[in-house]
Amino acid sequence: MNPITSIPAYQGAADGAPKLRKKIIQGSEIAQLSKALASKTRQHILALLKEEPMDVSTLANKLEQTEANVSAQVQILQKAGLVTSTYKPGNHGVRKVCEPAIDVIEIVLHSTSSEDE
Repeated sequence: MNPITSIPAYQGAADGAPKLRKKIIQGSEIAQLSKALASKTRQHILALLKEEPMDVSTLANKLEQTEANVSAQVQILQKAGLVTSTYKPGNHGVRKVCEPAIDVIEIVLHSTSSEDE
């Protein structure tokens, strides 16, 4: 997978402006990303996480789905590099807190190298 890089939040951003995390994908990564984004549930999870980090339980309540299903959806987003998760102490053990891993995705459809073939 390609590394995540930072770019200015907008063209001509001044020093100190927030940076957007950008990921460039190509080749087989495009299919993995497409599959991850194909689910309306996963799209909704990303939209919620864009507003603020949330634990799986909170996401499940907002989506009116089981924690097991939301956890499975988050795992797919993690494998695609769209979400990161950390474990934090909770009232009854640990809780998995999720947040977006990137802000911008650039898809390269054609590469001059042969590594993606």
